[in-house]
Amino acid sequence: MTDIKDDFLIAARSAANLLREPAVAAAWSRPSALPEFSVGGLAGHLAYQVLAVQEALAEPVPKEQTITLLEHYGQVRWVGAAIDDEANVRIRDGGEELAAEGPAALAARVDSTIEDLTDGLVSAADRPVRIPLWGPWSLTLDDLLITRVMELAVHSDDLAVSVDIATPALPQGAVDTVIDLLSRLAVRRHGPTAVLRALSRAERAPDTIAAF
Repeated sequence: MTDIKDDFLIAARSAANLLREPAVAAAWSRPSALPEFSVGGLAGHLAYQVLAVQEALAEPVPKEQTITLLEHYGQVRWVGAAIDDEANVRIRDGGEELAAEGPAALAARVDSTIEDLTDGLVSAADRPVRIPLWGPWSLTLDDLLITRVMELAVHSDDLAVSVDIATPALPQGAVDTVIDLLSRLAVRRHGPTAVLRALSRAERAPDTIAAF
C-alpha cells in the first residue's frame, strides 16, 4: 500500500476510537463547536469521511475529468460559502442523518467499513474516483485519501473540542500530509508573503492564514 493509504487507515481508526468516547455519546444532542452542528451531527460528518471512501471505490471508474487537488478545492461549493448556503446545509443534514443511527450504531458502522477498507485498499489501484456531491469531476484515489485524511484530522479536533477531551494525536506522516495540503491552500488564498510572515515573523504576521 502507498503511504497515504496507511495514513488514511490510521486516521480512520483514530476517528473510530473518538466516536466511541463516552463523552461523545453523552453530548450527542448538544450543540458542537461548529455553528449549526450538533455533536451527533458532527460525529456523523466525521464518520462520513470514512464511509465515503468505501462508497467511491464501489462505483465504476468515473467518466468525469480527473483534476488536481488545488483544482478540486477551487471548485467545491462549500469553500468560502455562507453557513446557510445550500452546500453547507446539505453537509450538516448528511451528518445529522448519519447521527440518527445513534452513537453505538454509527461507531459500529465505521468499524465495519474500516475492516473492509483495510483489505480493499491493499489491492486498489490509484484510479480515478469521485464523490457525487462534488460536481462533474473526479480525483485519483490517492488524492481522495489526502482530502479525507485532512477532513478526519480537522473534524476529529472539532469533535474533541466539542466534548472537552484531548484531540487525538496522529502519526507524523498523516500530520505532514494535512499540513502540506492546508499550507498550499493557505498560500493560494492569502498569497506566499502572508504565509511566510505568519510562519516566521510574528511582528508582521497577518490576522489569519486559514486555508478556508
